[in-house]
Formats: sequence, structure tokens, C-alpha cells
Amino acid sequence: MSRQLTQEEIDAVFQNTQGRRPETQGSRRAVPFDFRRPDRIAKSQLRAIHQLHDSFVRSLVSSLSAYLRTYLIVNLVSVEQLSYAEFLECLPSPTCIASISLKPYDGNAVLELNSSLIFPILEILLGGDGKLQFSSQREITEIEQVLLDGLFRIILRDLGEAWRFVTLIDFAIDTIETEPQFLQILAPTEAVVAVAIEIRIGDSIGMMNIAMPSIIIKMMRQKFDQQWSLRKSVSTEGEQARVLDLIRPSLLNSEVLLTGPQLLLRDLVNLECGDVVSFEYPANRALTMTLNGKEKFNGEMVASGRRAAFRVGQQLQGRL
Repeated sequence: MSRQLTQEEIDAVFQNTQGRRPETQGSRRAVPFDFRRPDRIAKSQLRAIHQLHDSFVRSLVSSLSAYLRTYLIVNLVSVEQLSYAEFLECLPSPTCIASISLKPYDGNAVLELNSSLIFPILEILLGGDGKLQFSSQREITEIEQVLLDGLFRIILRDLGEAWRFVTLIDFAIDTIETEPQFLQILAPTEAVVAVAIEIRIGDSIGMMNIAMPSIIIKMMRQKFDQQWSLRKSVSTEGEQARVLDLIRPSLLNSEVLLTGPQLLLRDLVNLECGDVVSFEYPANRALTMTLNGKEKFNGEMVASGRRAAFRVGQQLQGRL
């Protein structure tokens, strides 16, 4: 027997259905997924990469200070996962961007240095103080690329030493470009781990950006897990304190050198009594103190009575 529902009965059915909606909404856990930004690596591995590059930054401060003979500050800003297209969009133009090989792994990474850093560094390498009287937004020349070869070798050497705790990677420059869009070594949608590092040289501030393919880092996940577990079980605080008490009476050879310019051998041989050798270095320039042959402190030369002394400044590498 069929009958037609009244309007009141229809309204009651809809009210009952709406009343049950809050109960079903709580069980929904679906989240939007962007296929252009796949999450290739775990957050724990991303934290390990952050610690790895934090160590890289500390060693880079010491290396660049000694190489450029000037005081600088290096800070790790961020480590995040982006698509390669998003990474390129964040870079200025023109700039200095290099393709880095990752032997024995297949693939390339990217190393970028802002123009606001490149030209003060070139000024220092050519004997200046690094203070530019004008803002340069031009492309670097081939001659300037050759002058920067030593700088890149130091950066890649320290980067390789930092990654040595996880795996051996031979970082080497393949090509150098001045426009980010010209360096299409990866697919635009491919995920990369982007590392942003801020460098201050005097009044100049700029960024150094590194991008490594996430697919290569994902291949190292087992090695990251092994190193993470080893670091957690290295030693306790009591063991570290006991070792520190044992080495406290040890003697360290300290040395601060007032290095000067290079001399030609023929000029050195022909020196005679009364000749004057011009060093052309200011007495108040930054110096580096070494302990047992390793650079540990920045500082300056001061007078202590009738003797020259060394005033200790910033500690390098964050440890003794």
C-alpha cells in the first residue's frame, strides 16, 4: 500500500539527516594533495639535512675568513623542499648560478651566489676593502669567473666534508650561468631540497642558495638513519665531562701570523742592506689564531706595554 508523504514528514527527514552531519564530519581525514609537489623525503631526514648544513656553515665561516682575510658572518636561514621551478623563481637575475655534479650519484645540484656577494668578494680578491661605491647588477665576465674558481673550490670542499658524515660525494662545477632560467638541469616539477644561507661581508649582505634533487637524497635514507642512530649513542654528558677533565692539562701550540704579500724569487735574491719591502697591509686588519695548526679564533693585534699582543675575538666553528 503506497501513500504520499506530507511536507512535515519530508522536513523531518531532512532535519534528522542534517543533525547527523557533525558526527560524520569528525571522521573525515582527507587532505588536498598537490601532485606538483610530492613529499619525497621524511621530515626526520629533512631535520638531519638541517643539522648537516649547520655544520657546513660553521666550517665555511672559518674557511672564507682565512681565504678572504676579512671578517664575515654566515647564517643558515632555511632548509625546505620545493619544486625546481619554485626554486628558480626565488633567485635574482642576473646572478651567478652553477651546476654541480654529485659523483658517484647520477644527477646535478645547483649552487647560486647573489650579485650582492659576488662583486664585494671580487673587490677583496683584487686587493680592495670590499666596499663598493655603486650597486652592480650586471652579469659576471669570463675573467671574473676564473677569479671565483678558488672561492667555489673552498665552498665545495667544505660542503663535501659536511656530507662525509653521511656519504662520500665529490662536488664539482660543471657549468656556470648568469640567468637562472638558462640552467634547466631538472624538470620544473621535480622536487629539490633548497638550502638558503645568508652571508654578511662588511656592509654587504647576500644569499647563497643550494638545491639538491630530492630523489638522490631519498636514495641515502638508510645512510641518514644509520648516522642518526650513531650520533644519538655516541656518549653521555658524564663521559664527555670525564674526557674533558683528562685533556685539560694538555698543552696547545698557539700561533698568530702576520702574513704578507708574495715576493718574486729574483727580488728576494737581489735584496741588499737598506732595501725596503712594502707589505701594504694595515696593522688593524683581522687576524686568525691557530691552536695546534687549526684556526680557532678571530681577533686583532694590540699593544701590551712595549710588546705586541693578540686580542681574542670571535670563536670559529663554535667549539674548542
